[in-house]
Formats: sequence, structure tokens, C-alpha cells
Amino acid sequence: MTERVSLSSMLAKSQSDLPPKTMKDSYLEVHLPLGSEPQLREKYLTFHNTVRFGRILEDLDSLAVLISYSHTYNMALKRSPLSIVTALVDKIDMRHHTIYPDCDIKFTGHVTWVGKTSIEAKMHMSQFHNGAYSPVLDATFVMVARDPENKRAAFVNPLKPEGPEEEKLFQEGEANKVRRVDLSTASLLKVAPTDEERKVVHGLFLNTLDNKTVSFRSRVLPPNSVWMEDAKLKGLEICHPQERNIFNRIFGGFLMRKAYELGWANACAYGGGRPILVAVDDIMFQKPVEIGSLLLLSSQVCYTQGRYIQVRVHSEVFDPLTRQHNTTNVFHFTFLSDSDAPNIIPMTYGESMLYLDGKRHFHQTVEQPAAAKN
Repeated sequence: MTERVSLSSMLAKSQSDLPPKTMKDSYLEVHLPLGSEPQLREKYLTFHNTVRFGRILEDLDSLAVLISYSHTYNMALKRSPLSIVTALVDKIDMRHHTIYPDCDIKFTGHVTWVGKTSIEAKMHMSQFHNGAYSPVLDATFVMVARDPENKRAAFVNPLKPEGPEEEKLFQEGEANKVRRVDLSTASLLKVAPTDEERKVVHGLFLNTLDNKTVSFRSRVLPPNSVWMEDAKLKGLEICHPQERNIFNRIFGGFLMRKAYELGWANACAYGGGRPILVAVDDIMFQKPVEIGSLLLLSSQVCYTQGRYIQVRVHSEVFDPLTRQHNTTNVFHFTFLSDSDAPNIIPMTYGESMLYLDGKRHFHQTVEQPAAAKN
């Protein structure tokens, strides 16, 4: 740690003091030899003889950090003086739902946009099958640069796009930033639902009224439906030193893996089959998790449409001494079930807001991309 503190004097006073970097400067290609190394394969196997996607999330998080360090590499120091941490998993889109456990995997990625202290890294995963590499997923992570002690924000090298293709990627990064601000501003935790959303909630309410009693309090569950209260699954993790990063905090990829596995188990129990992941959306890292923390994970099916199941996983740390709970992450996963899933029905106003939030995330990750393709 003393060595890292000494790096503070190497930090730039402004972004203009740093040399611009190109997208090629941060380009990385990493191979995961599942086909040729059976011992490594064991770490990635599920009991269904498929690949554990939680492990892939850990690898993507590590790669995003490595890409960011490549962008901020200081030639004179032969290293980067910064601390890089994951701020947000903007989006992960699955292009192929089958990941083979005995075929090599290739990860590629590079920086596509930078702010003053933040970095967007886009990554692609493909797998060697039937004599060629086929795309599996596209991922976009947002990283933030901190000082060597991880106490305050630090400037990163500006990015210089070269050619129309790179310029397009950079503009997409700008658009992503604007979209994130708009979504934050329109959060249901800050503003009321839209008129259309209010009608949806009222329609759900009317559909559950008991016609025999004609009472606002008497509610009846419609056929092929589940009350939202009955679609939860919870878990607990004791955060051991084995899962720490270089800052002596719990590795973000580990948190993502645990949240994904709990979300998958909930979708599995709810849909009655083996769901496949369609998308990961808007994972915000709000607070670091300290070693020794009691990590409470709570998953909730919050929206369904046909075979799709939208699951929200809330992560918080509990301090047994102060009895305080602090939210660290909120995860959003979209799964596709084997058959049509039961309708999820909110009962309270709070659950109705969870339903609308899930509906928004589903629209953003599934309906909008499908409309764009058409």
C-alpha cells in the first residue's frame, strides 16, 4: 500500500496533461482454452454440463479492468498510477445462448469512449465451434479511475478516434452516457410513473378485485398468476479474503456471479424449467463491499411476458454491530424460460413500482433491440 501511496504524485492535474490514446492502444485478446485444458474446464462446468455464466461475468469484469489499465498505461512509469474500479455494467447482450463446455473461448475488447474520469470498455466473446469462431455475447462496462488509494476521482487519457468506424463507436458512447442520465432522471424512485404506466398498474389492480365483495381490500389472484410476494429467493454470503481485489475489497466479478446464480435459481423455480440468459442490464456498483461483510442477496421476479422472466437482485451489506443495512448493488437479468411463465402480479404500491421498473428494463433489453432489427 505504501508503494501505491507514492504513486499519487504521478497523477495528472488535468486531462489535458495526459497524452491522447487510440482505441488500438487498449485492444486486448484473451483466450480461454476450455477445449484443450480439462482441469480449467472443471472450474467452468455446471451440473448440466454447460458453462457457468457467473464465471464468464467474473472474466468480463477482469478484462474490463485490464483494458482500462492498458488505456491509462504510463510509458515512463511502465505502469498505470491509477486505481480502476467497475462503476456500471451497462449491458450484456447474448447473441448465442449455448456456450459449449469443451470448446475454446476468445474474448476481445478495447476502450470505446472516455469522459474526464470514466472509461467505457466494449468486449466481445466468441467460441470456436465447427471449425470457426462464432459470436456469443457483446458487453459494455463503464469503469472509473481513482487515485492510487481509491479515495478520489482521477483523470484518464483522452481518446482519439481514428476513422469513421471508431468515430461511430465514440458517438455511441456519448449516446450511452446521455441515456444513462435520462434513465436516472426518470427513475421511479424520483418521479411518478407516466400516464401509460399508471393505467397499467390500475389495470392490474382491477384485474385482481373480488367481484363478489366489491371491496378495494379484497383481492383475488387471477388464473395462471403468482403474487409478487411469492416469487422471491434470498441468499447470504460471508465475504472471505479469498475473494478480495488489490484494494482489499470484494471483487466485483464475484458479486456479479453470486447475484446471477441466485437470479437464475429464482427464474428456474418460477418458470419450472432451465431458463437461458437473454441479457444483463444496468448493474450499478453503488458501494464497495468490505472483507468480512455479511452480504444479503434478495432476488425478485418483477415482470413476465410470455416466456420471458425479468429478475431483479438486490445486494446489501449488513453490519451486525450497528444493525445497519446498506445497498451495494442492484442487478437486472432477463431470462427466457422453456414455456410461458405465470403472470407476476403486484399487490402493494411498492411492488407495482418494481413491476414497472422490470417492464422498463425488459423493454430496453428485449423489445427495443428487436424493433430496431425489424
